Amino acid sequence: MSDFTRRENLKHLSGLGAVIIGGGAGLPAPVHADDASGLIAKENAKPGTRDWMLARPKVDASNRCPWIEGYCSRTSVMAGEALTFHVSTRPAASFVMDIYRLGFYGGDGGRLMTTLGPFQGIANSEPAVGEKRARICDWPVAASITIPDDWLSGVYVGKLTEQSDGIQSYVIFIVRDQRKADFLYHCSDNTWQAYNRWPSTFSLYDEHEWFWGGGVQVSYRRPYGKYRQILDAPLSTGSGEFFLWEFPLVFWMESLGYDVSYISNIDTHRDGAGLLRGKGLLSVGHDEYWSIEMFNNVRDAVAKGVSVGFFSGNAVCGRIVFDDSGHTYERVGVFGPPGGTHEFYLMKTLVHQRPYANELVGAHSTGPVTGGADWICALPEHWIYDGTGMKSGDSIPGVIGWEWHGDPAAIPGLEIVATGPTQGEPGVPNGGVYTATVYPGPKQNFVFNAATCWWADGLSEPPGYVRPKVYIEPKGPDARLQRITRNVLDRMLGK
Repeated sequence: MSDFTRRENLKHLSGLGAVIIGGGAGLPAPVHADDASGLIAKENAKPGTRDWMLARPKVDASNRCPWIEGYCSRTSVMAGEALTFHVSTRPAASFVMDIYRLGFYGGDGGRLMTTLGPFQGIANSEPAVGEKRARICDWPVAASITIPDDWLSGVYVGKLTEQSDGIQSYVIFIVRDQRKADFLYHCSDNTWQAYNRWPSTFSLYDEHEWFWGGGVQVSYRRPYGKYRQILDAPLSTGSGEFFLWEFPLVFWMESLGYDVSYISNIDTHRDGAGLLRGKGLLSVGHDEYWSIEMFNNVRDAVAKGVSVGFFSGNAVCGRIVFDDSGHTYERVGVFGPPGGTHEFYLMKTLVHQRPYANELVGAHSTGPVTGGADWICALPEHWIYDGTGMKSGDSIPGVIGWEWHGDPAAIPGLEIVATGPTQGEPGVPNGGVYTATVYPGPKQNFVFNAATCWWADGLSEPPGYVRPKVYIEPKGPDARLQRITRNVLDRMLGK
């Protein structure tokens, strides 16, 4: 772990003609915003703090925090709307909740927005196991808030602290808005929930040993247990996968003052028209689980001129259907051809039908699904490499992993900008080939596919960040990868 200091950043950016300012007082003007408001830059100039980090996380053998845990009534909420928090303390204890917006904030990564409580907590019971193994909590309201008008769109955490022993965990939610913005950052929270095993073994993967079939539901109406795959990340207790794969990109974008608004996967599912308020839609990290409504809404947005950046791996893989409640879903299919993802044998029990993910993303998950690789430049004359100095065959170590995209689609104008063999461990190929791609949209827009869950690792190292290491290891902020990202984002703005 390390902090994103000015000295480190200048080292990574030397020779590329770009500087990220490390202190709040010196934040740059917004990169672009039609209304010239500079909302993100102004927000990040406000006093930051590192107190948003859990000082005393604790989990039991099931990787949950029964001493204090909770969930929110909504995945995303707008200013003026009410949000309720459903909290259990075992044993019963009073608790407080500090709410923070996450961003850059002079390198601290968060800003304290308000403190709620103290409240008297109660020990809520675990819900019964549902017909499709769903664990849906119906806990009473422990606290609530009406989102103030001056809370800028962003990812927020509520740090829960029980006051007898000081044990802490999070709840997490998104504040969204309806304004025109340069970029819409769509959080990969469907996938956070798919891997959430709370209270013990109740993810989408727990019907049998590493299950990849149907007939299993998961619900947002429950706490997030600590993440328990790939790495040990204490800050994931109650916060899904956000801090693992996504926060470094948020931290970096907000350090530069990019005009960005935040939404949930569920907003992408429900509000296709809302995607048109951005010039670029960003999918980040591990964005595996999509509904057909999400697919169609993003496809339609591309047709209407929105660019998309898939800074993600294993994206648009599992097809899900929500039940009537709107907060519980199950896996019903695969956005890929039969046999195209050959590692998980139970995938063959699910429907494989068009649309395929590569028809939207440019490439998609394929066998052997997992692995790692260096990012190897395949098309140095492409505009994504402007200013990087990269030549054909030049590589950025460890960028690809732990899940990736291959099998590029036959889309007119699609270009493969990076490709190479994947490895099961350093120097040992596992038979896979990843392909990072760019293809043109109909209105001078485009779709970029980075083909990796780990892209954000090359952008920044926020406080508390834990670097992944499996199959291969990314190496942290890299000036060339930062420049590629800026080229992609600036191109979305017509620069």
